Amino acid sequence: MTESKSIKKGLLALPNDDKRKIIFVATVLCLVCSVLVSTSAILLRPLQESNAQMASMSEILKVGGLQLPDKKDVERYFSQHVTTKIVDLDSGEYREEFNVDTFDERKAARDQGTSIALQTTQDIARIKRRVNYARIYLIPDQQGNIEKIILPIHGYGLWSTIYGFLALHADGKTIAGLTFYEQAETAGLGAEVINPKWLAQFIGKQTVDEQGIPKIRIVKGSVNPDYAEAKYLVDGISGASLTSNGVTNLMQFWLGELGFGPYLANLRERGR
Repeated sequence: MTESKSIKKGLLALPNDDKRKIIFVATVLCLVCSVLVSTSAILLRPLQESNAQMASMSEILKVGGLQLPDKKDVERYFSQHVTTKIVDLDSGEYREEFNVDTFDERKAARDQGTSIALQTTQDIARIKRRVNYARIYLIPDQQGNIEKIILPIHGYGLWSTIYGFLALHADGKTIAGLTFYEQAETAGLGAEVINPKWLAQFIGKQTVDEQGIPKIRIVKGSVNPDYAEAKYLVDGISGASLTSNGVTNLMQFWLGELGFGPYLANLRERGR
């Protein structure tokens, strides 16, 4: 210990432009800064997770057409107006053994025990792995019947994975709202996926045909309203064809057999 202190004193006694002293001081500063950053990250993590949860709730309320309350009331308002369920994507049935508040789809997607690897031909959304179970959000009407279904969706655009929520009416195929809350596409081009005016075009569009096959699609240019399949089509984003294609693919994936297709088919069958 005495020898170590002597070395430190000797280094500090060196001239300021001595390389040994410069390296020593820089190393100490790096260690101190790394400790401070690590400590801050640990201390702030609960707050960050809480803020992320509040932001997610706000997006779900917004896409579901519910009035956003004050920030301090979001959690209470959400619990009063939204029911969270976990769905087995293969069977389309609800699973009750999971805690809806702590279930983490992104973590589950990285776990081979709670996800499946997708073959290239299956992975049109370019997500590589698909979770076996996923949360959905139900908004009931005053009689307690399902009024809207909100599905978490994600897939790759041009530069990034795009995350969002798709709201459907009780028929399980008519779009009630769409929002994307996380993306890193090109500003002014692909990033227009978060433009409310563009997203508003999806409202009222049909997502699947009578056989339940996903048909919703973003076209290049504008939709011809006289076209027989115009009810499935949305105007493209100028200069962002690849991002538009990514949004088409991610929506079709999550509405299909490997996504929420089985659940929505069950829902439509029960409604008949």
